[in-house]
Amino acid sequence: MNVGRWLHTRLRVEDLSRSREFFQKVLGLVEISQSVSPRGSSLVFLQSPAGGEMLELCQFPSSGPVQVPPDLIHVAFEVDDLDAFGRHAAGHGYPWSDGPTSTAGGTRFAFLDAPDGYEIEIIERRSAQ
Repeated sequence: MNVGRWLHTRLRVEDLSRSREFFQKVLGLVEISQSVSPRGSSLVFLQSPAGGEMLELCQFPSSGPVQVPPDLIHVAFEVDDLDAFGRHAAGHGYPWSDGPTSTAGGTRFAFLDAPDGYEIEIIERRSAQ
């Protein structure tokens, strides 16, 4: 038996407002819903204007600082212009933490850190000629 489509990925955050602002203002994600879970966690679901899977931000009630494991992989988003995005992100106080790097096939990518230390990869794919 197979599962259906991928629905969302949850990131626990220390400050929901700060993280929401990052994902909306820097990455351009759109808020889909906001709620409080039965256990008292504050939840915000965000999605790219292009659609697809959602990102769930979750702030637990008074659970202390978020500690992102060093081996947590990353969340990746695609952009049309990596350099323009880099200037935009840096203008909001989020410069590249690594890169940009180019692959042999022409894809370019770079990383920046979200407020709680989650690594965000930004990818510019080479357009077909």
